[in-house]
Amino acid sequence: MEAKAQAKYVHISARKARLVADAIRGMKVGEALNKLKFTPKKAAVLIHKVLSSAVANASQRPGVDVDKLIIEKAYVDEGPTQKRWRARAMGRAFPIRKRSSHITVVLAEKK
Repeated sequence: MEAKAQAKYVHISARKARLVADAIRGMKVGEALNKLKFTPKKAAVLIHKVLSSAVANASQRPGVDVDKLIIEKAYVDEGPTQKRWRARAMGRAFPIRKRSSHITVVLAEKK
């Protein structure tokens, strides 16, 4: 049994969000939610929301014990990058890259 949740086009760099996703991969759901609550990063709030959605998705299936769920997969892929320009001295322009990402969490029952 698998339950999955995704958040797409989230306005955070994938590199920053992967730090938090790596920290919770393989944990029990309760432990991971508690750890995310006290992690002082923007990505922790976003991943907490996706993880809660995955738990809600899993609870809709009959015969699933939410207390036995573990995070089987948690990964962050790069989304599209918005390209903007910053005006600089002497008529130059430097690029600004506004990065986005897709956060995916997959839960499975512990065997």
